[in-house]
Amino acid sequence: MTPSNEQSPTHARRRPVALVTGAAAALGLAAASLAGQAQAASTLTVAKDGSGMYTTVQAAVNAASAGDTISIAKGTYQEIVNVPTTKTGLTLRGASGNAEDVVITYDRAAGYTDASGNKYGTLGSSVATFSANNLTVTGLTVQNTFDKDAHPDITDTQAVAVTAQGDRQTFRNDRFISRQDTVLNWAPSATGQYRQYFYSSFVTGDVDFVFGNATAVYDRVNIQLRDSGAAAGGQNGFLSAPNTSSAKTYGILVTGSSITSSAAANTYYLGRPWHPSADAVGQLVIRQTSLPAAVKTAGPWTDMSGYSWKNARFFEYKNTGAGAGVNSNRPQLTDSQAASYTARKYLAGTDGWNPVG
Repeated sequence: MTPSNEQSPTHARRRPVALVTGAAAALGLAAASLAGQAQAASTLTVAKDGSGMYTTVQAAVNAASAGDTISIAKGTYQEIVNVPTTKTGLTLRGASGNAEDVVITYDRAAGYTDASGNKYGTLGSSVATFSANNLTVTGLTVQNTFDKDAHPDITDTQAVAVTAQGDRQTFRNDRFISRQDTVLNWAPSATGQYRQYFYSSFVTGDVDFVFGNATAVYDRVNIQLRDSGAAAGGQNGFLSAPNTSSAKTYGILVTGSSITSSAAANTYYLGRPWHPSADAVGQLVIRQTSLPAAVKTAGPWTDMSGYSWKNARFFEYKNTGAGAGVNSNRPQLTDSQAASYTARKYLAGTDGWNPVG
């Protein structure tokens, strides 16, 4: 689980600009008019049947300019999508508004190899990589279909659906599906400001499937713990694995959400601390969220690679449901502490960003 920072090259298009002549030019308005046209945002359409401007999402991304909207028609798009840092302010939206209608999907794992025989690694396994700031993704499903049972020869089974590695990114009414490492909240610079807001969406997986070192908020999200077949009291998996830099106050927040599962009782940990470097001290709060019986109520946190969960920054606050509880292995925020661990506090950063609600 060691993402690299490789990016896929894309090319932005240049827009044709009409000449301004006559009275407008005489009045000195030509420059203003040209600037306005150059800044105008466009909507690019994608449809598999050829009825749109493009038949693949990546082709539209390549053609888009910063601030554009890409509207994707109903269909299943089998492709890898990369939105580079240059495409600031881009919006990707499912045209129907129903995330189940528009599916971006691919089968790729960290242990797969490219044409040169090199393993993709965790970051390279991602179906969709979003690197641009001020990005909005809405009404889409992103699914990594890698099946580890069908590939016993693959030992690196990380299979990322979405890598979010930009600042001020918003994901609304989306679905993200995989098993291991479904959503990577990534800060390419560990101490840099990278904030991601997930609202009214669906995320499912079984191993460390919400993870990373960025600041991420999951607000009113349905999180599903997949059943891997373990008997009651056994081990099905782990929801999260944050590796937040110790220099950051805020890592990952799950708030006002619903965690569900058909897995047997006491088979899931809420999280474990990913500790790939000395300064990684995972930070995670789960608050006012419904927890299923699948959660290990006696102790929902566990160690990772010899690093104790007690050294991480794991807290709960006023959770409910069959998997909720309070004991010495379940650190709780006080009411006064909880006031500092809200969606707005996590996302405000240095510029007061507030996408909440």
